[in-house]
Amino acid sequence: MSGDRPAVDLTAAGAFVTAMKFQVGEATGARVTGHVELGSDQHTPWGVVHGGVYCSVVESAASIGASLAVQDRGQFAVGVNNNTDFLRPMTAGRVDVVAEPVQQGRTLQLWLVQLTRAEDGKLVARGQVRLQNVPLPGG
Repeated sequence: MSGDRPAVDLTAAGAFVTAMKFQVGEATGARVTGHVELGSDQHTPWGVVHGGVYCSVVESAASIGASLAVQDRGQFAVGVNNNTDFLRPMTAGRVDVVAEPVQQGRTLQLWLVQLTRAEDGKLVARGQVRLQNVPLPGG
C-alpha cells in the first residue's frame, strides 16, 4: 500500500453484506469463495428467494476480489455492470459462492461468480460483473 493510506479489510462484513448473510471464506485478487444461508427472510411474496439476493452476492464477491487485486496500487474496484442469471429457484438452504476473474486490466476487470447449491452442487445463479479500478478515497 502506498503513502499513509490504512489497509482496507475487504472481507469485513458491512451491514448490507451481513443482512444478506454472505459469509466470505477465501478472498484474494484471484479468487473469492464463501457461502450464503438462504431462508424465508429473503423471500419474495411468492415464497422463493428474491433474485436481488443473488445479484447482491455476485456483486459483493466480485467487488471484494477485484478490489484486492488493485489495492496495492492505491485503488479499489466499483461495479459498472452486473448481469446475473437466475437458474433455479430456492426456498431455503446453503449456496456456495465462487468468484474468479475472467480479465483483469489496468482500468477494468471482468469477474464471473457462480452460486451452487451446497447439497448437490447444482448451479442456482451465475453472474458477470464488470468493474472499474478507481483511486481509494483520500488518495
